[in-house]
Amino acid sequence: MVDRLRFLPAGDDAFLIELGDLAETLAMLDALRGAPLPGVMEAVPAARTLFIRFNPDTTDRRALIAALADIDLSARRVQTGETFEIPVVYDGEDLSDVADILGCSVKDLVARHMDATYTVAFTGFAPGFAYMTCDDPTLDVPRRKSPRVSVPAGAVALGGKFCGIYPSDSPGGWQLLGRTPVKMWDTGRDRAALLAPGDRVRFHRADMKRGVSISGGARSGSSVKRAAEGLLVTRADRPALFQDLGRPGHADQGVGESGALDRASFIEANLCVGNSRDTAALEVTFGAFGLKTDRKITLAVTGAPCALAVQSATGRRYWAPLARPFELEAGDDLLLEPPSAGMRSYIALRGGFDVTRVLSSAATDTLAKIGPAPVVQGDLLAPAGLPAGERDMSAPGHRYMPKPGNTVTLDVILGPRTDWFTAQSVALLFTQEWKVTAEANRVGIRLAGALPLERCGTAELPSEATAIGSIQVPHSGQPVLFLADRPLTGGYPVIGVVARHHLDLCGQLPGGVRIRFKPVAAFAPFVRSP
Repeated sequence: MVDRLRFLPAGDDAFLIELGDLAETLAMLDALRGAPLPGVMEAVPAARTLFIRFNPDTTDRRALIAALADIDLSARRVQTGETFEIPVVYDGEDLSDVADILGCSVKDLVARHMDATYTVAFTGFAPGFAYMTCDDPTLDVPRRKSPRVSVPAGAVALGGKFCGIYPSDSPGGWQLLGRTPVKMWDTGRDRAALLAPGDRVRFHRADMKRGVSISGGARSGSSVKRAAEGLLVTRADRPALFQDLGRPGHADQGVGESGALDRASFIEANLCVGNSRDTAALEVTFGAFGLKTDRKITLAVTGAPCALAVQSATGRRYWAPLARPFELEAGDDLLLEPPSAGMRSYIALRGGFDVTRVLSSAATDTLAKIGPAPVVQGDLLAPAGLPAGERDMSAPGHRYMPKPGNTVTLDVILGPRTDWFTAQSVALLFTQEWKVTAEANRVGIRLAGALPLERCGTAELPSEATAIGSIQVPHSGQPVLFLADRPLTGGYPVIGVVARHHLDLCGQLPGGVRIRFKPVAAFAPFVRSP
């Protein structure tokens, strides 16, 4: 058993517990599930770590660490499960590279992959993604130096000592061996995730003579609830997304929190029209979004400041106020023009929209493919008619929204893997500016700096959980800032995490903005003997 536990900061409301091995990680997770500690909101296992997110209003970080350090890790569970035979088309882009790393031919690599037996250790990254250990210890390869922006659903890949199958199109840095038509996540099944801890997997070559259909990832939930009448989407240059405050507490199923990227603006929109704070609203990126109503309604638009053009059924044209409730009559058209700053606006309807909820949330998770489908031109949005309270007619306080060319300062808590980087690189994180590139979405933002960040060594980091706001650094040395639809786990070190009070601002950063990171807490691991 490990002779000491390291507790590594991962933002202002989370930390990683570094353990000796996977068995100890699962032992601590089992203990927490059997006797939950007050204030613990999520516990996400990985290869050698357990990620703990807690409520700082109900628990003290040091008291929580002390309680976790007292857990007996000598207990070991025996995992049992089903056995699955999964067909693979071995045509992955990285086959040759992996064969070279292992010093064998592609033919031998495929044979070794099919001869091995895999066991699901834990799930994470995305719903249905299973981290599988292998009984062939030689199948151990480093991740790619730079992750791909998109890996297709069904891709079979190796990363370190693990094998995995991507359940949906997503970014990824594992080495691709092939693809399978088998869906890893499908809410039409009794168990949405095909693989669970303890299950065993054997791979075999797909029979090409019989044909193999490689399908896309499953989507949980439909679009909006279709109606014969309601609000017609007349323009959507980019799909809009339904969001609420997310679905926390489902990390054990590989499901992240998601939810509105600018939570303050989302809540403000609902309060304007008298809704509860968590009522589903539309998140619109860069404006250019129009609605026509067939009834009298009350709306509010907040977030990135858009000019709100109204064309009435009588032909009158006027401008609706931003961040205040306003009414539309039957036949009126509303157009959100492109914003003058920021990038995401929120449309709240008094009484809410009638949308499908998945795991008690209407949030659309673009990485996990969970929640209502994107809203596009021609959709009819049905009002839900939920009870609503008094509308808030007061003028909102000014909230800064960045423009391309602006420099934004973001507070950062160092950790959990600051010590994986040279002292010069840690200093560089805070002394040079980082440009927001065009490669940005709800999953994360790729940043570009004049000088890359360098690690202390070349070791591979076993996959571990990440927090929203994590600044993850791949081999290229150019950071990625994770947002609400981040992968739950990743294999590149996180040098620091943006403080929670600046996460809403992160959701409003358009391309061309420059970031300066400011340290607000030193890297201070806490070491305790178990």
